[in-house]
Amino acid sequence: MFSPKSPKSLSKYVFKASQGAGEQLCMVECKPDCTCSVHAAGSTRHCAPLCKENGAPIEQQGLDNLAYEYGSQSELYQPPKTASRATLKLQGLSPESQTQTIESRICSLDGVLAASLSLNSGLAKVDYDASVITTKEMALELQSMGLSAESAVHIRVEGMHCQSCVQSIEGRIGPLPGVGHIQVSLQDATALIVHQPIVVTQAQLRGCIEEMGFGASLISHDASGYDTGCWQRDTLTVDIWIVGMTCSSCVQSIEGRISGVTGVRSIAVSLKEEKGTITFDPSLTEPEQLRAAIEDMGFDASLEDSASAKSIQGQEKSRPVFFGLSHLSDLKTTNKAGVSNGAGSQMTPRSEIKVQKCFICVIGMTCASCVANIERNLLKQKGIVTVLVSLMAGKAEVKYDSEIMNAAAVTQLIEDLGFGAKLIEDNAVTHGKLDLTITGMTCASCVHNIESKLTSTKGILGASVALATKKAQIQFDPEVLGARDIIKIIQSLGFEASLVKAGYKNNLDHTEEIRQWKSSFLLSMVFGLPVMGLMIYMMVMDSQHQEHGGSMPEEQNLLPGLSLLNLAFFLLCTPVQIFGGRYFYIQAYRSLKHRTANMDVLIVLATSIAYLYSCVVLVVAMAERAGQSPVTFFDTPPMLFVFIALGRWLENVAKSKTSEALAKLMSLQATDATVVTLGRDHSIISEEQVPVELVQRGDIVKVAPGGKFPVDGRVIEGSSMADESLITGEPMPVSKKVGSLVIAGSINAHGALLVEATHVGADTTLSQIVKLVEEAQTSKAPIQQFADRLSGYFVPFIVIVSLLTLVAWLAIGFVDFDIVKENFPGYNQNISKAEVIVRFAFQASITVLSIACPCSLGLATPTAVMVGTGVGAQNGILIKGGEPLEMAHKINVVMFDKTGTITNGVPRVTRVLVLWEMARMPLRKILALVGTAEASSEHPLGMAVTKHCKKELGCDLLGYCKDFQAVPGCGISCRVSNVEHLLQQQSEECFLLPGATTDESSLLPAAEETSAGEPLSYSVLIGNREWMRRNGHHIGADVDAAMSSHETKGQTAILVAIEGVLCAMLAIADTVKAESALAVHTLKSMGIDVVMITGDNRRTAKAIAAQVGIRKVFAEVLPSHKVAKVQELQEKGLRVAMVGDGVNDSPALARADVGIAIGTGTDVAIEAADIVLIRMKNKEPLPTPL
Repeated sequence: MFSPKSPKSLSKYVFKASQGAGEQLCMVECKPDCTCSVHAAGSTRHCAPLCKENGAPIEQQGLDNLAYEYGSQSELYQPPKTASRATLKLQGLSPESQTQTIESRICSLDGVLAASLSLNSGLAKVDYDASVITTKEMALELQSMGLSAESAVHIRVEGMHCQSCVQSIEGRIGPLPGVGHIQVSLQDATALIVHQPIVVTQAQLRGCIEEMGFGASLISHDASGYDTGCWQRDTLTVDIWIVGMTCSSCVQSIEGRISGVTGVRSIAVSLKEEKGTITFDPSLTEPEQLRAAIEDMGFDASLEDSASAKSIQGQEKSRPVFFGLSHLSDLKTTNKAGVSNGAGSQMTPRSEIKVQKCFICVIGMTCASCVANIERNLLKQKGIVTVLVSLMAGKAEVKYDSEIMNAAAVTQLIEDLGFGAKLIEDNAVTHGKLDLTITGMTCASCVHNIESKLTSTKGILGASVALATKKAQIQFDPEVLGARDIIKIIQSLGFEASLVKAGYKNNLDHTEEIRQWKSSFLLSMVFGLPVMGLMIYMMVMDSQHQEHGGSMPEEQNLLPGLSLLNLAFFLLCTPVQIFGGRYFYIQAYRSLKHRTANMDVLIVLATSIAYLYSCVVLVVAMAERAGQSPVTFFDTPPMLFVFIALGRWLENVAKSKTSEALAKLMSLQATDATVVTLGRDHSIISEEQVPVELVQRGDIVKVAPGGKFPVDGRVIEGSSMADESLITGEPMPVSKKVGSLVIAGSINAHGALLVEATHVGADTTLSQIVKLVEEAQTSKAPIQQFADRLSGYFVPFIVIVSLLTLVAWLAIGFVDFDIVKENFPGYNQNISKAEVIVRFAFQASITVLSIACPCSLGLATPTAVMVGTGVGAQNGILIKGGEPLEMAHKINVVMFDKTGTITNGVPRVTRVLVLWEMARMPLRKILALVGTAEASSEHPLGMAVTKHCKKELGCDLLGYCKDFQAVPGCGISCRVSNVEHLLQQQSEECFLLPGATTDESSLLPAAEETSAGEPLSYSVLIGNREWMRRNGHHIGADVDAAMSSHETKGQTAILVAIEGVLCAMLAIADTVKAESALAVHTLKSMGIDVVMITGDNRRTAKAIAAQVGIRKVFAEVLPSHKVAKVQELQEKGLRVAMVGDGVNDSPALARADVGIAIGTGTDVAIEAADIVLIRMKNKEPLPTPL
């Protein structure tokens, strides 16, 4: 129903009667200020008597038969151009509520054009002029009537790229006061928000989204129009057992914290029953997240074993159902936490579920939250048994009930979540392969026993055992059993079995090749240098004898046809040809065996033909007893072998240096793992130390404090902090608790953990990084691929040219002998013309083969590279090889990592704010107490605070700390004493904080004399807001604003409380290097585009980039995404340089056209890079090599 407010001069309205009234229209006589109205179908009609009196057909009354649908704008008045529609959900309505009164109050507001209210749904539809009135003003008017109102707004969001962006927006907007629900759609690029207009307005919501770096614009002031069921929703309730509560303050802390979690509708905590009952929206959160949030507060929390969630429909406060989402009540599934979604019909239990497995390539995952999002949502679907997603590999392994689900449907489910998905064919997924060394076998019967036992075991697909080599090759299904199980089966037969560790290191070891080519070069050089000396001597002496006539003594024959010079050449060349060139012959044989021709074939052809030709002509001359020894080519093999062997030696040395990057990556892997067996109550029954290669999927691994995680997995017990800098590049440790994912190779800081292995062997994240680096180093640029293809045709081309040269000179000689005679040295009348022609033709042909050999690779290129790298080293730049020298000046784009490259890589204190009005404590005393307290902390932030305090106090020894307690993710508490010696200073002394700012209120005189009543032991609390609230401290608006101002810049703000009083706030951040801004400016002035790419969060990345003048920023990216971004730019024809310092940068450093590593970075990054900046004191080191 509508109560039109304008124009007021109208005195007649045409209404459509309800279905029960026989679909007839009536004319209602009204006064100009009449507020009578017509309800929607099925509601009471206030003017019904008049309709009954005029019940004749419409046409007989002379009226037009007009029909207006409910909710449409009546033609009685023309709405203004700025008219908007708002739908308000009213709460507090009762059956006795006067609909007409409420409508009248709303219509009395300036700017309201029409209003309609339905008691059944509690929805009020209002048409209004948005330029005159807002929904907040309407809600205030309703509040004065004792009613509360919610509104829904539909906002278009631009700039979202993945599910991480979606979760960032939901995580930022959801907790805002007054926001009831938020649903962000990546596919539609929209956000639907249900909010209380009095608390937060539409403009404020749009502004919050824009502050996050996204574009935001209102699509409609009335989002409910997109889904008529916008305020109908099923919710779930879960009971969580909570241990550790001691008083009502604990109850209030839990209720206050959990009620702010997105999706939580209500929470009631019972101290007596040690239980919390939480009503929540299953589309926004799940019981495991709620349980983890309670544990983060320092309490022990566990979910009920029974069905811990039940659907609650038709509650007094119904909640929104967002458009585009299916009702959960349509399905009855159970997720990981045992939560049953909806109340669907019970399925008849089947005796056997037909489980099948599929592998899906997932595109668009950027972080662990994407993995959790896919796993969580797939497990909610009916028919999905298990889901395992690998972030680095970009692959999902899904087991499903084939009678309910199929692989195509699973792929579609992933695509519906906003990711790209492609089904991997079954033949693309290989089975597990295992190579074992078996000892104790004596005969063929042993082999038969082992093979028959293995092949009869379920899960083993094939087994082949060799008695002679004591080796076994086994194919198995890793879903059924693993390597450790197979070894135990063999051991049960009385044999010993061990894993054959081929691994990367054997493939990366170039020691043997380096030794071979080094010995070949030295041997060739020993005999080649005398040959080179004789050649120089002959050229000098030959010119002198030509001037004075006669022949040299060396050319005189010792025997007829054999001169002293040819004898010396033969003796020096033969060892080189046989021993120095044997590796060339081996390589050439292998190449010809595979019907290919490489440079080794060309070298062997040239040297062999030259040597054999020289031997043949020398023997013929001796047989003919020639008066003059013939011209030979004995000098060719030693000279070629010297230069080319040198090139091969240098090449293998360079390969070994390149391979060290992969070897160092593999060294990050743990060598052993502690596999434990758990009892029913998660107690450890047994422990077994096994090689990391034998860890199987599903094993429970114990990780001690300070140890490395041997495999990728999920924490099932314990809490700790982990250093994951090898993936993210960020030095800040990451909190790990039950349900958290851990990465192989990362370090467990403190606290023992039990981890269930999810990815082992080549599937771990570290193995994927190794694979990325290996692929990047072995991949070739298009121009290099063209050169390789060209070289495949080069050898046959040279051979053909050599043969054509032979044929051409033979033809020329027989046609015109004088031409050959002029060019044939030492022509003798005693030699027949045919012999002269043949000799000369062979000489020309061999010359073509010889000069085509790439001897410049062995001499010219290494010399140029040595000179170039020497000049670079003098300037603090280590250049690895000639390719970076050639490529550096062609660079178009430079991509910077953030941490350790643009920034210093370690957190530093940037501000100390002393709350003097509250604490009445001087700065020196605060620094002494804070520094002493944080000295016991292993957290990087604590170390930064301690370092800063020691520097400002001018001492290395601080006070005494006891009762130290650290709560991950919150802060620390302790008692500090013995700091009196730190408080003694001159009264005139003031503190100057280099690199940090201290508010003027902190620049106070010396510490006051300790009064007799002042305690010598102080209670100290240091941590975030939650830690302070948990300990009963109120945070004022001014302090909160000061903290927020730093947090918006990507910095960390912590609070300090001493003796129960808030005393100070410290801001800590990874500061920008002094030379970074200048380096970026210099690169831009050279016309080079500068980009920053980092694994850190978007807010911090944008803040750092703004400080150094970088406008293009890619944040929250993985190592694989850095490689993808480099490839994307290269595909556009750009030359890319990557600058980094961490393990996570090594794949991109290897893939870029020029990889530039910071000398203070990790060994892996330095090995993977092409250029290393050793000396960083120069204010603009980076532009120098470019």
